[in-house]
Amino acid sequence: MDYETLKLIWWALIGVLLIGFALTDGFDMGVGMLLRVIGRTDMDRRIMINTVGPHWEGNQVWFVTAGGAIFAAWPMVYAAAFSGLYTALIITLCALFFRPVGFDYRSKIDHPRWRNMWDWGLTIGGLVPPLIFGVAFGNLMLGLPFELDDLLRPSYHGSFWQLLHPFALVCGLLSVTMLAMHGGAWLQLKTRGLLHTRAQQVTQLTAIMVIILFVFAGIWLLIGIDGMRIVDIKPLGDKINPLMKSVAYGNSGWQANYQAYPLLWAIPLLGILMAAATWLLSRGESALVFLTSALAVTCVILTAGVALFPFVMPSSRNPDISLTMWDATSSELTLGLMFAAAVIFVPIILLYTLWCYRKMYGRVTREYIEDNSHSSY
Repeated sequence: MDYETLKLIWWALIGVLLIGFALTDGFDMGVGMLLRVIGRTDMDRRIMINTVGPHWEGNQVWFVTAGGAIFAAWPMVYAAAFSGLYTALIITLCALFFRPVGFDYRSKIDHPRWRNMWDWGLTIGGLVPPLIFGVAFGNLMLGLPFELDDLLRPSYHGSFWQLLHPFALVCGLLSVTMLAMHGGAWLQLKTRGLLHTRAQQVTQLTAIMVIILFVFAGIWLLIGIDGMRIVDIKPLGDKINPLMKSVAYGNSGWQANYQAYPLLWAIPLLGILMAAATWLLSRGESALVFLTSALAVTCVILTAGVALFPFVMPSSRNPDISLTMWDATSSELTLGLMFAAAVIFVPIILLYTLWCYRKMYGRVTREYIEDNSHSSY
């Protein structure tokens, strides 16, 4: 397998890992952020936590694997991201710290104040990471103010507050509502009674919000944000250009790939249709609501990925050193060894994940919590 094919395969594999993270860890984060919204009593919240309690640790495998894959396949991206987005990443990690301790310690003491504290911790752990990930994707569309010197060392010239561009915040809200919708769809599968009804209502509301925010962000891109395109693959005279390419603005709304291959417009259209189907199916008892929610999440992420391709981390300060899947990758040997490992271990992850869901299939009820109080969360 040649080097260029390996680069393309790893772009696709990292996309699969990010989508796997959004679909699995995404629904338990969605449940976390809904904990204080539809969980009116301690029992309601215990039921909600127990719907994701057996799965959340396995779901985070996708997050850890995606992070490791980015480090190994795109080391320059990893270095530039930690150079410029360090504060945002630390906030994300701090929010994620609440999840394991919240799940493990919430039920250790039967006291309202203790449980209320950990409920808020789980809510923060479910809300903050999707918000920051969405803001990060929005900033990729805008371009990040970093540079590389002639030794490929990254230097960042922005601040944390500059990341809070209005468009990036819209993308952050889209990410939050998208995973809240997915968490609501999960709760419809796993609960009964009033909690199930409230999950239906919140899924309907968030599905509508996903459509509105997705369309709004798309229109904003098309009319207000200029994307980048590669115009040449050689140095520009005596200008520092260590990645040997010339990049220019002129890809209106990052739509060049969609214009070149019109069939790709089916991806954002399908995202809107699947969110609409989630809204419609949430009115009844259909188990398809979780599937349509998952497809909507997948299409939203794919829309951004296709728009950016082949860029991975565009630079607003010096477009020529924008990192792409062609020039920010590891060596051919590294990509080849990693591909062999992925061929073995990604199917294993998929199989044991599906096995866990199959073994733990069923609804969580008040009676279950009361009968298994010693082992429930």
